[in-house]
Amino acid sequence: MNVHISCHNPNFGTAGQIEPTDVAEIAQQGYKSIINNRPDGEEGPEQPSNASIAAMAKSQGLEYAYLPVVSGAITPEQVVEMSKLLKSMPQPILAFCRSGARSTFLYQLALQNS
Repeated sequence: MNVHISCHNPNFGTAGQIEPTDVAEIAQQGYKSIINNRPDGEEGPEQPSNASIAAMAKSQGLEYAYLPVVSGAITPEQVVEMSKLLKSMPQPILAFCRSGARSTFLYQLALQNS
């Protein structure tokens, strides 16, 4: 697998940018849902699009959510939405962004919001 996953607990992990081709292996690892916290085009045209990853997740039977956040500018509304996703999506959940740090921070804020 090309993606390094940091497992925070049995129900949640984070990773840096994933490729559509990584989704099958993520599913094989047991993840049931993916949350994309990275805005489309943040790194230019070489960054995989939200739509391409969402389509692959759907083809693998995974739930998928797009909750893009700008690094260093997470809003209270995004924290509330992340909290809702954590409660409603099948677990375990993998969230990703450029490096995994943004998703980790958003996850920690969402836990405090619960």
